[in-house]
Amino acid sequence: MEHVVTSNPYFGVFVLFLLTFGAFTMTTIIARLASRALAAKSNEKIKLSVYECGPEVTKQPNRISPQFYLFALLFLLFDVEIIFMFPWAVDFKLLGWFGFAEMLMFILLLTIGFVYAWKKGALEWHNIK
Repeated sequence: MEHVVTSNPYFGVFVLFLLTFGAFTMTTIIARLASRALAAKSNEKIKLSVYECGPEVTKQPNRISPQFYLFALLFLLFDVEIIFMFPWAVDFKLLGWFGFAEMLMFILLLTIGFVYAWKKGALEWHNIK
């Protein structure tokens, strides 16, 4: 039964994914514990005072432009769509002309979406004042 599991061509990728996830989790936990142990915990008034002749510290509201969100959304959209091309490339010979025609239609849809976003100005960076 073990031979069936390890003979899968994606078994190595799965093992690497598990190892990476475990390493990421352990690194995050260790970093959090180390930062809590080593961080200075004193809140002195002098730390919060104005340095030399600098301005008074005031809290300003964070105003994030919707342009950031739109740009990130477009990036994710096109990035995920491009990732769908990898399984197609793996099975290219198996799919034949039908698979090739499907990928051409997929690329055509990607191009139409890209041109639409470009014409609407979604890729232009506007100055924020």
